[in-house]
Amino acid sequence: MIKITDKAAKKLKELRDSESYSDDHNVRVKVKGGGCSGLLYDLNFDDIISEKDQFFEDKGIKIIVDKKSLFYVLGTELDFSDGLNGKGFQFNNPNATRTCGCGESFSV
Repeated sequence: MIKITDKAAKKLKELRDSESYSDDHNVRVKVKGGGCSGLLYDLNFDDIISEKDQFFEDKGIKIIVDKKSLFYVLGTELDFSDGLNGKGFQFNNPNATRTCGCGESFSV
């Protein structure tokens, strides 16, 4: 399961509205190869759910994760920061054994 902070949920709802997505568009979290630590998070809106997807809901946000990515993100908390030290979504992932300096990539 993936948890979402109040701040991240608010920002996701704002983005969905500002980009004219309907309530049928859910948040898809995916892990793909890349970055200086080996794995990158991919976060976008998606209105398609396949048989190979897992589906979660937290704070009114529906989250889709494909089974391959689920292994890497179980127990992760999605947060949003708009401070001076960084702006954007942040994944607080207990499975990550190493992250890069900018926080964009990780390894397990």
